[in-house]
Amino acid sequence: MQEIKNTIAENFAGPASKLGSHQFKLDDCPDLSGKVAVITGGSEGIGFGVAYTLLKHNIAKIYILSVSKEVVEGAKDAVAKELGQDKADRTVWMQCDLSDWPRVKQVAEAINHDTDRLDILVNNAARGIMTAELTSYGVDRHMAVNHMGHVILTSHLLPLMKETAKQGSVVRISNQASNMHTKVPSDIKFASLDEINKDLGPNEQYGRSKLAAILYARYFDRKVTRNGHPNVLMNATHPGFVSSKQSRTDIFEAFPLGGWAMSHGLEPFKKDQFEGAVPTVYGVTMTDKSGQYICAPAIPEAGSELSQSEELADALMELTRKVVRDKVRSEPAGKGSPFDDLVLH
Repeated sequence: MQEIKNTIAENFAGPASKLGSHQFKLDDCPDLSGKVAVITGGSEGIGFGVAYTLLKHNIAKIYILSVSKEVVEGAKDAVAKELGQDKADRTVWMQCDLSDWPRVKQVAEAINHDTDRLDILVNNAARGIMTAELTSYGVDRHMAVNHMGHVILTSHLLPLMKETAKQGSVVRISNQASNMHTKVPSDIKFASLDEINKDLGPNEQYGRSKLAAILYARYFDRKVTRNGHPNVLMNATHPGFVSSKQSRTDIFEAFPLGGWAMSHGLEPFKKDQFEGAVPTVYGVTMTDKSGQYICAPAIPEAGSELSQSEELADALMELTRKVVRDKVRSEPAGKGSPFDDLVLH
């Protein structure tokens, strides 16, 4: 019976969340004075809900990585009106398309030079349930943005986060996952670029990238947290059904007719951006564990059998390293890749 209650709490809005076996509210977020965060996609949707909450609880600075400056400015205005100009001025916008991997590395290096600490990293931005598409590098856009771009960002910020942890802080990283990770084919191997470029269908494309978010967290737990850095934690989260641009608008790109069920039919039951932010805020401010799949509001779940496979996680991360290294080559030819030194842990 509790399993059924948890499923309802994890996915739906309002009083449903109170049915969950593990509770957490945004007001439970601790004081974050002196801490620094990075949030991808922090200017709208769940990302904005997370950024707003961290600012409300006195975080010193947030680097917001997103494509659109206009959207960030709108979000900053909203924060200024509700929390005050001082809080709004604690945000720093950095233009970043996560499919542009050299730019991701450049942004990470800029952050490393601008701050002497990093306590929180929220890997939130994502391509939603949409049709298959390749990036300019010839890589499935869901995997390139939702997973590989975040791996590059995390890897280049990791030395700073390890140093912050050495100073006595608990550093927390959150990957935005989804229960859609259960929709992928059972024979997935993460064995080659050809495999991840195979068009599985919109739900499966999205779900595969969300499976990667969980596998990455569990890989990180083994390779970093339990390998000498106990205060550097990474978890994956599932926010539930959230009313966002992805569920209201982007869904029609993949399902011109069927998208109405998601965009309108489920709208009364969806969470708003703040309810959707709850498990992420919990994951980056409260949890003392790593390698978990945390469902709303703060319920640790096992996830699918595939998401628990160490062998699959290792294959994913080795393929990630290979694809990123091989697809981005320096000029002139023969000079290798700027990611030859990509360190995943």
